[in-house]
Amino acid sequence: MGLIAYLKEQIKIAKERDPAAVSTLEILFTYSGIHAVLIHRFAHWLYRHKVPFIPRLISHINRFLTGIEIHPAAKIGKRLFIDHGMGVVIGETTEIGDDVTLYQGVTLGGTGKERGKRHPTIGNNVVISAGAKVLGSITIGNNVVIGSGAVVVKSVPDDCTVVGVPGRIVKIKGEKVLSDEFHRMNLPDPISELLSDCCARIEFLEREVRRLSQLEQKLKELELEKSISNRGDDEVEEKGK
Repeated sequence: MGLIAYLKEQIKIAKERDPAAVSTLEILFTYSGIHAVLIHRFAHWLYRHKVPFIPRLISHINRFLTGIEIHPAAKIGKRLFIDHGMGVVIGETTEIGDDVTLYQGVTLGGTGKERGKRHPTIGNNVVISAGAKVLGSITIGNNVVIGSGAVVVKSVPDDCTVVGVPGRIVKIKGEKVLSDEFHRMNLPDPISELLSDCCARIEFLEREVRRLSQLEQKLKELELEKSISNRGDDEVEEKGK
């Protein structure tokens, strides 16, 4: 796609997705998201052609100019729209589908120092709201909406709405989800795990106490039987005398 065709497409997208967009000139000269993606596509082209150093330098300059950091290796589909954009971070192995919208403060990042594919894969027609964090090598399905401030570290199927910290599914295909299976998204809960471990230990100790109590009772019964037996033997001996 040529530069003119790209800019026309971006102007159309901005007018469709941003109600504050009122004029073509305003979009062309003041929308940092459009500038950031345009610069990234050039840096990405250089990166794919194995040009050293320059793509990263362009990415750094891009961040300085727009407030948006996109690694030159990130794969971005068609018609990405970054609204406002300040603080958006898109990691090296991120893959973004078509018709995606990102708002300010969104992070598509990793969870540590792992190697290889360590950033998310975003499907088509996804909306990620302000301040949301999508972390790790996970997959966000098509037509997903991620709410403001959500922290998503598990894959999300198609047609879902995710909110909260940690992220939980609250809608599937527009229908509210009430099941804990979807709400919790199988995320680890260290407090719950600790409580479960404590409960298991308490149950084990209770079983041991019951077992020891039963042994003690049996010992008392054996001692009583032995005592009765000894008493009977003594009486027999006395009668024999």
